Amino acid sequence: MRSLKAIIHKSLLSKLLTSVGLILLLSLAVWGFFNFRYMQQKMVANITAGTQRLSSTIRQGTHYAMMLNSRDDIRQIITNIAKQHDIVTIRIYNKQGEIKFSNRDDEIDTVTNIKDEACYICHRSDPPVAQVAQAETVRTFRSENGYRLMGVISPVYNEPGCSTDACHVHPPDKKVLGAIDLVVSLEEADRELARYERNLAALAVFIFLATSAMIFLFIYRFVKYPIKKLIDGTRRIEKGDYAAPVEVDQADEMGQLAKAIRQMGRAINGKQSELNKQRDQFQNLFEMVPCVITVQDRDYRLIGYNREFADKFAPKPGDYCYRAYKGRTEKCVDCPVEATFADGQSHYSEETGVDKDGSVKHWIVRTTPIRDESGEIVAAMEMNLDISERKQLEEKLELSEKKYHAIFNNIPNPVFVLEIRSLQILDCNKSVRAVYGIERESLIGTCFLDLFEPDERETIAFRMATTAVLNQVRHVGSDDRQLYVDIRISPSEYTGHRVLLVTISDVTKRLEAEQQLIQASKMATLGEMATGVAHELNQPLSVIKTASSFFMRKLKKKEPIRDEILMTMSEEIDSHVERATKIINHMRQFGRKSDPNLEPVFLNEVLERAFEIFSQQLKVRGIEVQWQTDPDLPPVMGNPSRLEQVIINLLINARDAIEERSDRTADGAPPRTITLVTARNTRTVTLSVGDTGAGVPAPIRSKIFEPFFTTKKVGKGTGLGLSISYSIVKECGGKIDVTENPGGGACFNLQFPIVKATS
Repeated sequence: MRSLKAIIHKSLLSKLLTSVGLILLLSLAVWGFFNFRYMQQKMVANITAGTQRLSSTIRQGTHYAMMLNSRDDIRQIITNIAKQHDIVTIRIYNKQGEIKFSNRDDEIDTVTNIKDEACYICHRSDPPVAQVAQAETVRTFRSENGYRLMGVISPVYNEPGCSTDACHVHPPDKKVLGAIDLVVSLEEADRELARYERNLAALAVFIFLATSAMIFLFIYRFVKYPIKKLIDGTRRIEKGDYAAPVEVDQADEMGQLAKAIRQMGRAINGKQSELNKQRDQFQNLFEMVPCVITVQDRDYRLIGYNREFADKFAPKPGDYCYRAYKGRTEKCVDCPVEATFADGQSHYSEETGVDKDGSVKHWIVRTTPIRDESGEIVAAMEMNLDISERKQLEEKLELSEKKYHAIFNNIPNPVFVLEIRSLQILDCNKSVRAVYGIERESLIGTCFLDLFEPDERETIAFRMATTAVLNQVRHVGSDDRQLYVDIRISPSEYTGHRVLLVTISDVTKRLEAEQQLIQASKMATLGEMATGVAHELNQPLSVIKTASSFFMRKLKKKEPIRDEILMTMSEEIDSHVERATKIINHMRQFGRKSDPNLEPVFLNEVLERAFEIFSQQLKVRGIEVQWQTDPDLPPVMGNPSRLEQVIINLLINARDAIEERSDRTADGAPPRTITLVTARNTRTVTLSVGDTGAGVPAPIRSKIFEPFFTTKKVGKGTGLGLSISYSIVKECGGKIDVTENPGGGACFNLQFPIVKATS
């Protein structure tokens, strides 16, 4: 079996004959199978059709006798028809499965199983079916003698004549009266099919053998014989006989191949001369190439090297490569030359050695096998490129990168590296875990804007593209925890690409402390305004009291009140109740805690609301307020409630400064005036609160905004109002300073940037 496989594997003739023979054999087998199957189906179909026609003939032939209930005639008809060749049995069943007529007398009046194979086609359900497909009426089974039988059962339907005849009435509701079962023998048909099958197989074998013989002769003459000549010719060319003739007397592809081999021999002869020249040229290149090249045998001895190697290492004749390169007494542990001898592949490594002047050198080493004519590896060529300078730079770069990563990861504030357009997080340090409660790996690859609320992302993206600092913006940490951060943005480079370096400062705790401090300041301010608010509320209460007294007096005297008087006094009551409600709501809103979020606000509106809650204070104390406001101020970014607190703080300071100066002035009453001025320029909106008070001396102006620093007497100030005001203004991106008022006193100047449009 093995020798046969070897012959087929090595011989083209055997492969062609085997493959073509198998294809031919398979084709003949498929053809014979479908031919026999067609003949079998056709014969069975013809027998089935004949049997069904005969069954129909029996039914029609016995129809008249059944109508007359002539049992002898029916029995005679069945007996005569059953004498035909291949008919085995003819039976007529009634509805209960009783055989009423048969060509076999022993079966008459016997009852068959209603569920057997003949009756099952109708009695497979209860009640039995009345109509069945024609294909279901045919069945095939084997006789006791072993040959096949075909049975066709035909239902006998209840016709109108059967239900009206006076002799044997069948109820009209019965659709089927019985069935005719005709069984014929298939013995002769099976013998005919067997003969056809044997003849078909003999024909297929003959065609296979004849065709195989013709194919063998053709392949041997036109394929195997020319190939043998071609092989002989190529072997002579292999030995150097390039002019050896390769004669194949054919005009087909074999002849063309022989001609091509002759041309190849002549071409090889010409190329050999060129190769000899190129060998000498390559030898010169080998000697002059500006890198170290050695040729080593399997014992790692130097059997060849170029001039560069000789100049750098000064090897001795027959020296080992590891001794010449590194001064070792045995080969290197990871030797690429050894790997090349082992698998015949090219290998790469980085090596370190000592030059002949004693300096440490680094090389990139690449090896390749050198083979003889038979393909055996006889030596290995090793090429070395000096990378000492690059290695030193890599070591410096590695130290620098380690230092950078150490600094980057140990910065206490979160630092993000963002893609400049999509704001995708390319990298971040470990501090993000402490601030956001999110692992560093979970953030890398996501968008930086995902840390903001969805409705703020578009605005934040615009602000990040237009400014370098974002103060007190909201971020969302783990478990939807909100925190406030300051963001510093600076362009940088990361892996050769332009990026944004974003530094985060968590100011949540500071803002919470400031919020508490601001709220305490608000409560102190409300206490300061208590007297003025009480006076402010006293006036509408007095009006309401007067009106109610008037109504009660009229009612006691049962005097009528004119409609116009009633309407006028009701309107007065309503307006003063609304005024009192407005004051109370304003104080409630002012005293409520406010979040640090910034929004576009109009400074004039904030100024008016602050003055409204504080106006009565100034009026009671006889302080005049002068307004110089620009009605067309653009919006600025701020928190309305907090800016209102800033203005109230400045008004309280102005009030106290005016009263302090009045207390210290013995002769004449100084002016008691507060000036409120708003204006704008191309980039900013300014608000000035000036007073005619005692003023702020120049030496302490730099300390005036420090916490707990105050110029008021003990018990009159906490020193927090201006400090808190300074913090609120800075949060809004503004500036605040104090200057001398031209009319005497102090002037506090607030400056805010104008809000830029985002579209």
